[in-house]
Amino acid sequence: MLLKRVVTAVILLGILAVDLSLDNPWPLLIFFSLLVGVTAFEWLRLTAPNRTVIAVAVGLLLGLGTLWQANLWLTGIRDLTVFHVTIFVSVLVWLTVIPWRLVTATINHQPKSVFWSVFAPVCLFATWGALALFWVESGAWSLLSLLLLIWIADILAYFGGKQFGKNKLAVHISPGKTREGALFGLAGVMIWMLVTASFEGSYASWLLQSWGWVGLIAISLLLGVLAIMGDLFESFLKRQADVKDSSRLLPGHGGVYDRVDAVVAVVPVAYFLVSDFWYS
Repeated sequence: MLLKRVVTAVILLGILAVDLSLDNPWPLLIFFSLLVGVTAFEWLRLTAPNRTVIAVAVGLLLGLGTLWQANLWLTGIRDLTVFHVTIFVSVLVWLTVIPWRLVTATINHQPKSVFWSVFAPVCLFATWGALALFWVESGAWSLLSLLLLIWIADILAYFGGKQFGKNKLAVHISPGKTREGALFGLAGVMIWMLVTASFEGSYASWLLQSWGWVGLIAISLLLGVLAIMGDLFESFLKRQADVKDSSRLLPGHGGVYDRVDAVVAVVPVAYFLVSDFWYS
């Protein structure tokens, strides 16, 4: 299992690294479209069980729709109205509805949810659009510095929990996660953001320019918490659906949604806080 997990991770990171190194933006945009399309399919399999046709249709439409949007943006048609609506809705839900859902969660194995099914393509389109614009407008380093924030939170939370975890974070949702692990993840995010704030073009440097040092620290903590919440939210959906993984597409990892659960929570909020959303 560990070998499969490592091999799969190396392959995915290799694809990402190659795409980031290219001058042509299309390979990475296509890769992102594929990821959000598959994630939409897996998400809807959790929240709309026995509706496989709908899950497939939404996944295909989202994948193709984001490619169509990419073509418009790359040819100079930069109407961001729909994208900004999805960003606003995603931010609102991640900062209000989902925290409340996680705090009050009870597992009753009734996964069907119209709300979470409708939210899936909205949140995933916002995530795709934010990643695409980070990449097209600001380049590889800005995008990579944000993704590394998420990966650091996940990796340090895992190892911190393994080594020092004693107190459960959300026993009914994800028994393996601990408060100690969460603190390690938040500490890693904070260190990463403080270190990279001095590097021009990094996501942390943008935060520093827009919000100052106090804002940088506060937002770093917020994004770290969102990374944890994204993981917990998917665990909640899987618990409700009584499944271990969102799919078995990635050997050793489960499904695509299992790998990007924190990304879909963090990226829309991260974009919202540094973009010209406020002025357009």
